[in-house]
Amino acid sequence: MSIIGYARVSTLDQDHTTQIERLESASCKKVFSEKQSGTTKKNRTELALCLDYMREGDTLVITKIDRLARSARDLHNIVHDLEKSGISLKVLDQNIDTSTPTGKAFLGMLATFAEFETNIRKERQLEGIAKAKAQGKYTGRKATARAKKAEMLELLQGGMSKPKIAKELGVSVASVYNVLKD
Repeated sequence: MSIIGYARVSTLDQDHTTQIERLESASCKKVFSEKQSGTTKKNRTELALCLDYMREGDTLVITKIDRLARSARDLHNIVHDLEKSGISLKVLDQNIDTSTPTGKAFLGMLATFAEFETNIRKERQLEGIAKAKAQGKYTGRKATARAKKAEMLELLQGGMSKPKIAKELGVSVASVYNVLKD
């Protein structure tokens, strides 16, 4: 029976050192950590490695419920998979332990609030963008590759390969292919 930790922050510029230290203080034998959005399980390689690493009788420890998932559906799916494998979940900040009926019930309620918080944040962000657009302050990202179409065509006609064109113009190879197929 091992105690395994999982730490997550949403962006590369955020720091998860405090989470890792707290997990180590909670006797975690191993800690998996990553910098990735928690709105979905997609692209969360460390979470996948963590879940694959764990065995029956182990306990997964996280600092807060939203570190594991921001979606109630994902959280319930993860917890269901853990339970099916005989693995319990402990959440330090909310004092949740899914090995107890009370812990399971409390977890369900918190999952709903975590998802609600994410949805409210998205709504506020969209409102802010709409307001900025109306004031002419938000124009979006400038199209870099499409603005270089003439240069791309000239280099292509000169015999340069698409990957070399991408490097020459400082755009991705996929952008070169997309612009030139139009």
